[in-house]
Amino acid sequence: MLTVALAGKPNAGKSTFYTAATMADVDVANYPFTTIDANRGVTAVRTECPCLDREERCGNDRCHDGTRYVPVELLDVAGLVPGAHEGKGLGNRFLDELTNADVVLNVVDASGGTNREGEPVEVGSYDPVEEVDFIEEEMDLWLAGVIGDNWEGVERKSRAPDFDLDGTLTEMLTGVGATEADVAAVLRDLEYPADPKRWDDADREALAREIRRRTKPMVVVANKADVAPPENLDRLREATDKPVVPATADGELALRRAAEAGVVSYDPGDPDFEVVGEVSAEQRAGLDAIGEVMERFDGTGVQAALNAAVYDLLDRITVYPVQDAGKWTDGTGNVLPDAFLLPEGATPPDLAYAVHTDIGEGYLHALDARSNRRIGEDHVLSEGDVVKIVSTAGP
Repeated sequence: MLTVALAGKPNAGKSTFYTAATMADVDVANYPFTTIDANRGVTAVRTECPCLDREERCGNDRCHDGTRYVPVELLDVAGLVPGAHEGKGLGNRFLDELTNADVVLNVVDASGGTNREGEPVEVGSYDPVEEVDFIEEEMDLWLAGVIGDNWEGVERKSRAPDFDLDGTLTEMLTGVGATEADVAAVLRDLEYPADPKRWDDADREALAREIRRRTKPMVVVANKADVAPPENLDRLREATDKPVVPATADGELALRRAAEAGVVSYDPGDPDFEVVGEVSAEQRAGLDAIGEVMERFDGTGVQAALNAAVYDLLDRITVYPVQDAGKWTDGTGNVLPDAFLLPEGATPPDLAYAVHTDIGEGYLHALDARSNRRIGEDHVLSEGDVVKIVSTAGP
């Protein structure tokens, strides 16, 4: 399962975002370091279900009338403060937790209502743009520190006659979440001394920065957009080349709870909602305020941020393996039972391995369930494909 991590300074709204996205019970409060231990939960990205192309909906629990929710892990950890890479605040614990994240949502207080340490200040008095570069810088310096701490071992290995610097760096960096392909790509584009004894801090920081950029892409979540001065949102968009998604985690959480109580009809990611239950005048006013924000931003932004991270930054597609190509079912008759998030460019064998290693190793061929035609093992899969894998390890 893919892991999406929430990063940001304290009191930016990460825990509220996490609660809204997972509906798990966590501490949410208006003071720094509400989160001490990392929270791990399951949320979902949203896409169209292939059952829309059939006469009836699939009936899967994660399909809401043709809108499919595909599970991903969401990680919420303690907020970062300046100097986190040196252990200030809960920085080292936070940064260690990020090692295995696939993508990062940098949750920024777009309202400018908290200072750099996360302490409440007057709305608009703090520049949220500073939060964007600050998070990246702390992550880069932390990773540079990890590399520096291990550099003596690299130099020691360099005394061997068969020493391979690229291989040694790959071995070290795969321990902090990079793949061999990630390291190879970075080293290919990076200029560095062949002798590790000639490396300095600037070389190690350059390596750390490029590895982080490749392995921890970011979406900027402009949280508290409902109370943010408009110029703050404009400046956030202008200040970074990363996707910026305005959001109100408070609004999303309120809608999720209202939907659970049967007060509103709302699915995560909808651009609006409908009041279907009895509400007080105060509740009506609150819902109306949320509706106005959603009209401005085409939703609350929580689902949009998750989708931007997975489908846009990570270039994932959703593919549905089935056993019966005609009925689109598994062995017990469940329609479209599973959905896998695969990298763009994935092929049927990649799907087979994603289902199970034994299925991949026994791969024979695949069928496009829409056309019931065999597809080659080099066939590039697309978003929404329904595929039957034929394998010596499966039915």
